[in-house]
Amino acid sequence: MALKVGVVGMGGIGNQHAQCHTDDDLAQLVAVCDLIPAKADAAAEKFGVKAYYSLAEMLRHEDLDVVDVTTGGYENGSWHFEPTMEALEAGKAVLCEKPLSNDITEARQMVAAAADRGLLLGCNLNHYFTETAQRGDQYVADGQVGELVYCLHKMGFSGGEYTYGPNKNPRWWNFPYAHFKAFLTHPFSVMRHYCGDVTHVQCFANRPGVRRQAGDLMVSSVSIHLQFQSGALGYLLSQRGDATYGLGGWWSFELAGTRGTFCIENCIEKITYWPAPGAGQAGDPSKMAGGAAGGIEVMDTGITDFGATFPRRIHAFLEDVTNGVSPHNLRANGRDALAVLEYTFAAIDSYENGGALVRPHALPPNPGDPKVIAG
Repeated sequence: MALKVGVVGMGGIGNQHAQCHTDDDLAQLVAVCDLIPAKADAAAEKFGVKAYYSLAEMLRHEDLDVVDVTTGGYENGSWHFEPTMEALEAGKAVLCEKPLSNDITEARQMVAAAADRGLLLGCNLNHYFTETAQRGDQYVADGQVGELVYCLHKMGFSGGEYTYGPNKNPRWWNFPYAHFKAFLTHPFSVMRHYCGDVTHVQCFANRPGVRRQAGDLMVSSVSIHLQFQSGALGYLLSQRGDATYGLGGWWSFELAGTRGTFCIENCIEKITYWPAPGAGQAGDPSKMAGGAAGGIEVMDTGITDFGATFPRRIHAFLEDVTNGVSPHNLRANGRDALAVLEYTFAAIDSYENGGALVRPHALPPNPGDPKVIAG
């Protein structure tokens, strides 16, 4: 039987989520909610469901299995806490947009509340629910990457001084760390997906003169070094329209190991794999050059629409809820979302202290579900 879903927050992302639920056989969209009646009414008419103007009212009148929180707020996250907590208190499974919150204390409370109640709390970390990421997972599982050495992630908006315009939207203006909080969740989530937990963070950041002259406080160009518990090293470059990216486009992720390297381009579009040179190429730079020995593999999905990542991630959440997975085994769960937010706040701390090395705040324990772990 399809899961009964209610979506809270009917802006652009909320409508996108609602469409995904409408199109998915595992879901039955039954209600939408927004504090602005016109938004709730428009979405209700579009999707043929009931409109509500408060989550309390929706929970009182609808027997929901899932509450999908797609509200925004300051730095794209200040309106996530209250509806998520309200839905958890009502005993519902929750899917929350990223970032989990723009406040790290709230994010920790959200994860703790779900854990205390044994409820499913997921986050829309949709960048690794793609065919390209799955192919990367397979390379790792098959031993074709080997021992992890490094990962590189470049992600952001291309632009420059000719395209810049002060964003006076109150969600962004006068928030120096809006780019950190609203954007770094995605690249950090991909890096952690492949390399595991981060032990150390070092950040340098800046904003170009065109922003300074406009009185724009946003720290928009971010350079972050990472040390992973696995021993791998990581580097993240993210900027918000300050310059134009070259090779790899707006989104590229490279994972390298002792047996091979792969690079995903434009998130969902393309992945290329290069095997490490064999013994016969050792010590010969001309033969060691980027896959000169052959064996390069390229998968081009032909998908250039980033929006195609949403239905894949939402389907995975619906699938996990339908299958009754343990909160610990939920893909892209609240603890995962908290982890990358801890890295974000560690990066802010490092930047504020001149690039000091910072250890992220410890994550809550993940003991696993005794009902599903043998022994």
